[in-house]
Amino acid sequence: MDMAVSVIRQHLIDPEICIRCNTCEATCPVQAITHDDRNYVVDADKCNLCMACVPPCPTGSIDNWRSMPKARAYSIAEQLGWDELPPELPPGELPDAAPAPTAPAPAQVTEYVSGFNSAQYGATIPPWSAAHAYANLYGPKAAEKTVTATVVGNVRVTEVGKDYDTHHIVLDFGTMPFPVLEGQSIGIVPPGADALGRAHHPRQYSIASPRNGERPGYNNVSLTIKRVLEDYDGNAVRGVASNYMCDLQVGDRVQVIGPFGTSFLMPNHPRSHIVMICTGTGSAPMRAMTEWRRRLRASGKFEGGKLLLFFGARTKEELPYFGPLTSLPKDFIDINLAFSRTPGQPKRYVQDLMRERAADLAELLADPNACFYVCGLKAMEEGVVLVLRDAATQAGLNWESIAAELKRSGRLHLETY
Repeated sequence: MDMAVSVIRQHLIDPEICIRCNTCEATCPVQAITHDDRNYVVDADKCNLCMACVPPCPTGSIDNWRSMPKARAYSIAEQLGWDELPPELPPGELPDAAPAPTAPAPAQVTEYVSGFNSAQYGATIPPWSAAHAYANLYGPKAAEKTVTATVVGNVRVTEVGKDYDTHHIVLDFGTMPFPVLEGQSIGIVPPGADALGRAHHPRQYSIASPRNGERPGYNNVSLTIKRVLEDYDGNAVRGVASNYMCDLQVGDRVQVIGPFGTSFLMPNHPRSHIVMICTGTGSAPMRAMTEWRRRLRASGKFEGGKLLLFFGARTKEELPYFGPLTSLPKDFIDINLAFSRTPGQPKRYVQDLMRERAADLAELLADPNACFYVCGLKAMEEGVVLVLRDAATQAGLNWESIAAELKRSGRLHLETY
């Protein structure tokens, strides 16, 4: 028997800690990670231990391993049924002389990419001038590690329509410390249990307010939440957390974990430029960054630095914050809106608007003070990165060199779901 290959170091995801943010699946260059409505899991036959998914994970749930005889590796079906990780196998059940393979360094990840894979270009570190982020102050494993927040606001931010009910929800933490930065997220723990009697797992939402609160000087945050009434295939569903949150009343109390995220953070140095590309509720972190810049500008504490926004929705009625967004001064933010379902009009996506601004994007790609943030549905990510690549190439820039610098310097951030 070949002892060198009889044991593998199987990569697993801890279902007790995972907040189902999809970061690992979006990052994996070999499509080894998948999920159902309960768990995220790793296919042992596809995983090459490249470690690309480990640094971006906001909770550390991805960093779990088990030494296993290859023939007994946990299947996808087994992992999907877990509520907690299995213990390590006793030494007597492992071949004596079978060392676990050593994972290649993260720099080798691109060797496993076949064709174009946008995930390989996303940074896992923040821009150099970003403020220090606090993360995982309140964790998901035990009820006493959650924090209770009180609902102090819940308003609809899209026009009335059954398919696009989006709410702006403000949560106040009272005297409980809960420091956050623009680009971070929190987990909401819905009450009750699923059809099998298991407690609902937390759902992740990006923070839509700046670091000093939705109401400045108060210990609060805001969220942008769309009521989920159908899945990605168009089948009717009722999203557990989204419907729970959208139905909350002022005074209700909510269990929160987090905050999460230490890389999708805005730069703070005065000459920094921010390019924001988003769809739907992916606008939440962009709203937070824009509002922080607006407050700094109003106080006279910030000079220079461009804000360039590409924002897509099916119609203007479905675009969150449409009114407040279009009232912002044009010398403060350069807004480009794309609508794909406007009656009588051709379909327009954020990628189309970006192509029209290719020269401006190329200039910013080459500027070390410019950072790029992409947030929204996973389907948009590849197209957006391809437009950035084409803009660089058309301007005579070497895309691979530019892309490597964007990642190394924490200048291109991809957060899609």
